[in-house]
Amino acid sequence: MSATAEDRLLGQRPPQVLAKLPAHSRVCLLNGRDILTILKSEPVIVMACNTRIKHVIPGIMRAAQELDAVVAFELARSECSLEGGYTGFTPQLYVDTLLAAAEETNFTKPFFIHADHITVKSTAPEAIASARQLIEAQLAAGYTSFAIDASFNELPDNIQITTELAQPIVQQNLGLEVEVGEIKSAGQEAEITTVAEAVDFIKGLKDNGVYPDLLAINNGSKHGNYLEGEKISIDLDRTGEIYGAIKDFGVCIAQHGVTGTPLHLVGRFADYGIRKANVGTQWQNIAHAGLPEDLMADMRAWASENKKDIKFTSKPFKAKIDAIPAAYREKIAAQAYNEAKAFIQAFRAVGTASKVVHGLVAKL
Repeated sequence: MSATAEDRLLGQRPPQVLAKLPAHSRVCLLNGRDILTILKSEPVIVMACNTRIKHVIPGIMRAAQELDAVVAFELARSECSLEGGYTGFTPQLYVDTLLAAAEETNFTKPFFIHADHITVKSTAPEAIASARQLIEAQLAAGYTSFAIDASFNELPDNIQITTELAQPIVQQNLGLEVEVGEIKSAGQEAEITTVAEAVDFIKGLKDNGVYPDLLAINNGSKHGNYLEGEKISIDLDRTGEIYGAIKDFGVCIAQHGVTGTPLHLVGRFADYGIRKANVGTQWQNIAHAGLPEDLMADMRAWASENKKDIKFTSKPFKAKIDAIPAAYREKIAAQAYNEAKAFIQAFRAVGTASKVVHGLVAKL
C-alpha cells in the first residue's frame, strides 16, 4: 500500500481525534461501521476489550500490532459515564488514555472505540435523556461505535428507545450495536433470545430507518466471573439460527460474556455469525493479579467492608492503581499481551488489520 493511500485512510479518522494527535501520528482509530462492514463476510471475530484498568492496554495493543489484528476498546455505561462510572473513566478520559497508549506503543493497526451497553432500563423520559447526554459526550470524545441496550424493556419500547437514541449515530454513519434479550450477570438466569424476537426487533428498527451492524442476544452467556462450579452454557445452535435469520439485513452477532469460556469453544464462535466478542473481566483479573500485594489487600478490604464486588474498587483506588511502579505495570502489560495473543488467535483475527486496510483503501 502506498504512503499516499495510507494517508488517505488516516484522513478518515474522527476530526475531534485528529485534533488531539501529533501531526504525523499513525494511530489508526477508524469508524467501527467501516471496519465491521469489511469483516462481516469473514469467519473472524473482533476482540472488544473492556479495559477497566489502564495497565492492560499497552499489552493488548502490542499483541494486535504483532498479529496484524483489528481490536476494539470499550467500556459500558456502568463502567464509564459522565460521573466516571465505577472505573473512574469519563468518555473523554478513556479516549485520551487509549490514544496516549497507542502513541507510546507505536500501535498503528485499525481499531475502534466502542460505547458498550448504553443501558436504558425504563421508558421514563429522564432515563432516555440521560442516555442521550452520554452519547453526546461519547461522540464529542471520539467514540466510533455504540451499543444501545434497551433490552430491559418490552420489545416495542426497546425498538422505540433504540430508534430515538440511535439518531445522532445514524446521522454520522458510525458503528451501531443493539440488543434484544437481557444478558445477565454470572449466577443469574434469563430466557434465551428467540429467533422471532431477534427478527421482529431488527425489522422494527429497519422500518424506522435504523440499520445496526451487530445484534447482542442472550444465548446463555453471562457477564463477569462465573461462580465456582457454575456451568458455562452458550447455545451456539440458537445463535446460528438467529444469525441465519438476520444476516440478510446486514447484521451479525455480538457475543458478550467471554471470560471463562474455553478457547477451543471460542474458536468456533465465528462459524455461527459472531463477529465481535467482548472480553472484560479477564483484563480486570490480569490487572489485579499484577498489582502490588499491599494495594490488593486494601482493595479487598474495601470491597468486603462495603459489601461490593472487587470491580467496584477501580474508582476509589484509581489514583493508586494508575501510579504503581513501572515493574508492576510491565508485568501486567506482559500478561495482557500473552492473553490477547491467545484470544486473537482463537478468534481467527490474525491478519484482519491488513484486510480492513486494503478493503477500505480500495473504496477511497
